[in-house]
Amino acid sequence: MEVQQQEMKSLGVFDIYREAYKIILSRRKIFTQITFALILPLSFISLAHTLLSNTLFPKITDQNQKDLAETQVPNSNYANIFDLLSSISASYWLLQAAYTIFSFILYLLSTSAIVYTMACIYSGREVTFKLVMSVVPKVWKRLMVTFFTIFLALCTYHVVAFLVLALVAVLIAFGPNTNVGLVILSVVVVLYLMGFLYMSIVWQLASTISVLEDSYGFQAMKKSNQLIRGKVGMATFIFLKLGLVYYMLHKALERVVLQGEPLGMVNRVAFANVCLSLLSLLSLFERVIQTVIYFVCKSHHHENIDKLALSDHLQVYTQDYYIPLKGDNLQLKQFYIG
Repeated sequence: MEVQQQEMKSLGVFDIYREAYKIILSRRKIFTQITFALILPLSFISLAHTLLSNTLFPKITDQNQKDLAETQVPNSNYANIFDLLSSISASYWLLQAAYTIFSFILYLLSTSAIVYTMACIYSGREVTFKLVMSVVPKVWKRLMVTFFTIFLALCTYHVVAFLVLALVAVLIAFGPNTNVGLVILSVVVVLYLMGFLYMSIVWQLASTISVLEDSYGFQAMKKSNQLIRGKVGMATFIFLKLGLVYYMLHKALERVVLQGEPLGMVNRVAFANVCLSLLSLLSLFERVIQTVIYFVCKSHHHENIDKLALSDHLQVYTQDYYIPLKGDNLQLKQFYIG
């Protein structure tokens, strides 16, 4: 990294973009290899899922529901159509399950690979694609624990939010002042969305912590919550902006590829390839930014990462046998400047 550790706390949004871009450009060979191996398949699955979910299955289902409604009972064709409709519905949910599983695996693998690569670059260790791919199966297990931890936390959060919203809805329905109830409901919804966004940012940072430190699961979430303080606004702006670009790419794909019959098949396929490439590059950029934000937060809290200790920590992943990562082996020293 070109920016010194002590200077990272002063990086703004565009400084972080520039730093991430410089890192990718300086190590473009290994990041290109990771992109083709892990991120490109993830992007392809995501775009394919978008196309199938929004066109193929709804059209088939609507047509079969129409045929089912037009079929008189009793009629032998009724049972056949009903069985066909059930089969299509089952296929749709199998597709959803397969998409979730493969996306989950590729997301963890690609995140592990990029965060580990970034850590090697920061600590000055030599890193190759072969080394990264040999380490990823060990690193992603820690990420998986963190993922399921945040998933449990989000489920709990949604259940509590649903109960609160249900209570407010009841108060609105039977309360004397509907306008006041609607204002309260609006405030609750806004607070819910803010809380969900905050937990998503904590999850992103916790994923990086799970690789770079000896904390994972609830410990990584706790550490992430502490680190993000003071940089919540910046992180929120960055991830909202990246999320907006993701949304625009998917919408552009749907509009041009699915509704752009006048453009012709060749142009639509070419546009789909462009969207796939842009989505892959955006995913790479986001994960690199995710790690840069981690170093910015560490610097903001005056925590100095010992590069030698970090290098030793990363060395553990390359062992043929597992050595538990101890906190003493990765001493994150704290100091204050002026």
